[in-house]
Amino acid sequence: MASSLKKYVVTGGAGFIGSALVRTLLQRVQTGGGSVTVIDNLLTGNAANLEEVRDNVEWHKLDIRDADSLAPAMAGADTVFHLAAIPSVPRSIDDPIPSHSVNIDGTFNVLRAAQLAKVRRVVYAASSSAYGDTEVLPKSEGMLPQPLSPYAVQKLVGEQYAAAFSKCYGLETVALRFFNVYGPRQDPSSAYSGVLSLFMRHLLAGTRPQIFGDGEQSRDFTYVEDVAELCWKASQATGVSGKMYNGGNGGCYTLNEIWALLQRMEGVELPATYGEPRAGDVRASMADTVAAKRYLGHDPQVSIEDGLKRTLEWYRGQTANTP
Repeated sequence: MASSLKKYVVTGGAGFIGSALVRTLLQRVQTGGGSVTVIDNLLTGNAANLEEVRDNVEWHKLDIRDADSLAPAMAGADTVFHLAAIPSVPRSIDDPIPSHSVNIDGTFNVLRAAQLAKVRRVVYAASSSAYGDTEVLPKSEGMLPQPLSPYAVQKLVGEQYAAAFSKCYGLETVALRFFNVYGPRQDPSSAYSGVLSLFMRHLLAGTRPQIFGDGEQSRDFTYVEDVAELCWKASQATGVSGKMYNGGNGGCYTLNEIWALLQRMEGVELPATYGEPRAGDVRASMADTVAAKRYLGHDPQVSIEDGLKRTLEWYRGQTANTP
């Protein structure tokens, strides 16, 4: 298929990461030609995330658990980016059945549909939670997985299914273990929201956040546009089918450090409160990015300071526009 006719499909394209990837893909097709298709049932996504680009994408409001509906939506696609998921460790513990059906059964359906539609490659959004707690940092791809939650198990199974489809059916697959992605459009309204989106909400409201545990748990916070760019690179790299790579920055920041940095940015003092640690939470996380840089050309551009500033300004704009 000529490059000018390439079709890119994003499952979960109305989600936080998916909507950033859709924008990255639209930039690509503006110069190289092609089209972008979104598959999303809005279970965890939000149509508003694509509001200003809605006319530039084809949208299929489908549930990935509905296997029969997927292959027609993927017909003619060059690449499928599989980001649809219920992406929450605590939610998978509190209510494991929906997470299992979406994250495992749904992923199988996507891979099978891509195979039947003769898609060239599937890029799968895996999770750093698969590593669990390790004594050694940074976490490298060769480490034995030690998942601590149903969600971590589910995303690991998805990786293994992707590798199996590569070996058994010749469907090219690449799995990316995302490390604590943050940025604009991350929803702070849920009890299961990412910690940085919750920090932003508290900062702008002038209220004190509650941190689960002592706040010394560390994370490799990765800006969403860097992740979207990595997804694109994973779709284009050669000699990587059936493999898994880390999708992080190689940084390591505690929640206490991040909250202190945000307070300094705003010139406020809002000491956090602390609660009991959450089940399934990993204590320390940091990505080894050597393989992703070598084989995928991963090159994160956004520092933690710049990423937090951009994210804070986006949330500030949202707050200003809320009646």
